[in-house]
Amino acid sequence: MGDNNKNGTLYMVKLALMIAIIFIMAFTPLGYFHTPGLDITFLTVPVAVGAILLGPKGGAICGLMFGITSFMQALMGSSAFSAMLFSINPLGTAFTCLVPRVLEGWLCGLVFLLVRKLSKNGAYFVASLACPLLNTLFFMSSLVMIFYSTEYMQGFAEALGVTNPLVFVIAFVGIQGLVEALACTLIASVVSRTLAAALKQG
Repeated sequence: MGDNNKNGTLYMVKLALMIAIIFIMAFTPLGYFHTPGLDITFLTVPVAVGAILLGPKGGAICGLMFGITSFMQALMGSSAFSAMLFSINPLGTAFTCLVPRVLEGWLCGLVFLLVRKLSKNGAYFVASLACPLLNTLFFMSSLVMIFYSTEYMQGFAEALGVTNPLVFVIAFVGIQGLVEALACTLIASVVSRTLAAALKQG
């Protein structure tokens, strides 16, 4: 019973630390790089690390915290893009900010557990790559599903010279998606592997 309480307390401490890191990053230049369109975010890094160290449930909670900070950016007007989406459809914006990020963190944790059965060290790399890719996939799917037909998003589509939603996603994500994927894969894989060794999880 004592060991279970100790493990539960340690889990909560690690989760609290990951949540704190997410919020600190979110409200400093470390978390979001604002652009006229999609913001470049590095919050997939702590979500990936959390999912790897704390499992699917911890990953989902970290993803939810990421989503909350994203929605707060829309509420506070910190992100012009998110603020505009909120003015068009508040509930749709909440869904787009929150649900994809919860799924991203949860599935990242599952990916790590599954790949670890095949490759202990490779699982850190694969899960760290999966996190930003899942974030982009789910976020853009939600964005297109809810907002693609709006005048605001059609303005971006026209500027990019595309009429097909799939082509729009590829053109709209562009460099932003590549930067996020590279940063998260490199940083999260190293950090999570180092912490797992330090915490004797790996």
